[in-house]
Amino acid sequence: MSPDRQTRVQTRFIEANGLRFETDVAGEGDRFALLLHGFPENKYSWRFQIPMLAEAGCTVWAPNLRGYGRSSRPPARSAYGLEHLTADVVALLAAAGRERPYRERILIGHDWGAAIAWAAAMEKPAPIDRLVILNVPHPALMRRGLGTARQLLKSWYIGFFQLPLLPELALGARGADAVGRAFADTVRDRRNFTDADLAVYRAAAAAPGALTAMLNYYRANIANPLMRAVSSESAPRIEIPTLVIWGEADHALGKELTVGTDRFVTDLTLRRLPGVSHWVQQEAPEMVNAMLAAFLAGDPVPDASTVRTDIEA
Repeated sequence: MSPDRQTRVQTRFIEANGLRFETDVAGEGDRFALLLHGFPENKYSWRFQIPMLAEAGCTVWAPNLRGYGRSSRPPARSAYGLEHLTADVVALLAAAGRERPYRERILIGHDWGAAIAWAAAMEKPAPIDRLVILNVPHPALMRRGLGTARQLLKSWYIGFFQLPLLPELALGARGADAVGRAFADTVRDRRNFTDADLAVYRAAAAAPGALTAMLNYYRANIANPLMRAVSSESAPRIEIPTLVIWGEADHALGKELTVGTDRFVTDLTLRRLPGVSHWVQQEAPEMVNAMLAAFLAGDPVPDASTVRTDIEA
């Protein structure tokens, strides 16, 4: 399955919120899709979705988030607090809007990108029209889940990442081999995680200062006031159409964390993918793309059991 499908993807540096974001850009449609990657990924994790979204009539931006790749890398730990991360989203949306008007703005996030997207969607009024979340629960449900022994055991790494220097040494050893293994050891289907694919993530993490910036997402938000606010039971309700796609074989986040999402989201569509790992949009791009396409078209979103997987993603 080819990630480009002859769709032209350019890399641009977008100025937003006082930073420069290294961004893959494709499409010329009158809808705008902003894709937010997770940890320890980067914009490469959207290689299967960018062409599909462009062909579906979207202008697509997939930035490396602050601290990743060749995007700006602020040195202070506090610079990675959720208030700055959501401000980046608002600024990127504004930057796109200055280039041309769009009839719809779509925010799509996975892992840390999904956590940022949840928070951005709670702004009143939210600067987005549709929200897509991949394999991260609503912050209030995550906070609730961390009160259980089951999820605490799965989330042990969050505590480890608070330590100084040791996480950088562990993740960066042998050319960031542990970053490659974070995918290889937890994915169910390795077809889209070749050695060449893993080398992209390892090389990015091995760049000077990259791992500290990546880990600062965890360090700056363990007691962050905005994180506490969006993870409270009284968090602002999200009113825009929202699609949650969840790989049920997630090694770090239990599928039970999706239960109760409708309490916080008015217009919710939830689709679970049995046997698919946390790295859902890379491992099962056919399923994810079919669900995304239906959601953006306003059609019923198919269940995983009805999506053909023998077609090109």
